[in-house]
Amino acid sequence: MCTNFAYPTAQDGTVCIGRTMEFPNEIPWQIAVTASDMEGECTLVSKGKTWQARYGVVGMSAFDNPQWIVDGMNTAGLSAHLLYMPGHATYYAPKGDGSDIGILDMIAFVLGTCATVAEAKAAAASCNVVNVQPKEIPIPLPLHLILHDKDSCAVVEFHPDGMRIMDNPVRVATNSPYLDWHLTNVTNYLSLSPDSPAAIEINGASYTASSQGQGFRGIPGDGTSPSRFIRALTYVRFAPRPASAQDAELQSIRVLHNFDIVSGSVVEVSPVGGEVPELTIWSTVSNLTSNRYLYNTMSEPQWFAIDLATSDFTTSRSVAFATTGGVSAITV
Repeated sequence: MCTNFAYPTAQDGTVCIGRTMEFPNEIPWQIAVTASDMEGECTLVSKGKTWQARYGVVGMSAFDNPQWIVDGMNTAGLSAHLLYMPGHATYYAPKGDGSDIGILDMIAFVLGTCATVAEAKAAAASCNVVNVQPKEIPIPLPLHLILHDKDSCAVVEFHPDGMRIMDNPVRVATNSPYLDWHLTNVTNYLSLSPDSPAAIEINGASYTASSQGQGFRGIPGDGTSPSRFIRALTYVRFAPRPASAQDAELQSIRVLHNFDIVSGSVVEVSPVGGEVPELTIWSTVSNLTSNRYLYNTMSEPQWFAIDLATSDFTTSRSVAFATTGGVSAITV
């Protein structure tokens, strides 16, 4: 379970992309930094795709491998996000022609070499995502790729008949099923509004809204992917235009926390055995205009910001999450 959206563009032109990561707490996560001149290659099969990076990348990676990025942004103002797609991600047999790549290598490749969604779409189309499971990861990884720049969004999906790359006009994404289904489902929620309904009269008796908020009556509140898609789209659709970069970041964070999973509310069976809770492991905001990457983790309520303009992109590396020791005590 993951949720991704573009917040309305601020009055100063700032564009922020929000994302949550909901998953069982079974994967070791770190901050990833990849060098602006990194020589990348497919990590899963021989004779796979190789590339020479042009941009530095900051993001979230797994298993102490800075190339296995699942969420991140680059110094050119492009962000990329891998979201879970159970039952809706078909990878392909290796071709051995230099196009083969692992799904976890995709973001490092795309963000390392592309500056815009248009460039990233072309780069993704050159890939053959192979159906090879990394030995380090004990669970399947059915995923799709979401791309954002300041002006546009696209989704890369892996259908049984091949990769499909679609422009995403609403700039919101969650999980299964495919994007075209979610866009059709939007038509079931056209009556949602931030306004309270007007009073009505029935047989001479007047009825008015008993409280504020009735305009959102009927918005789905469960954790399923279709419901979160509608909820995220509704929040950003009616959000007021932020005044500044700081306002855009803070309002993106406010929306993200609406998707935090309350501990114990979602339980699933682990592929390695037993029941495990699903949790909001971390959330991020990619400020594509100010080149800032913000993150928050399950164990640390503080939000942290990484300034890409002052980051060191001479080497690729994994960096542990920052900590402040939890909620700070104050005297009042």
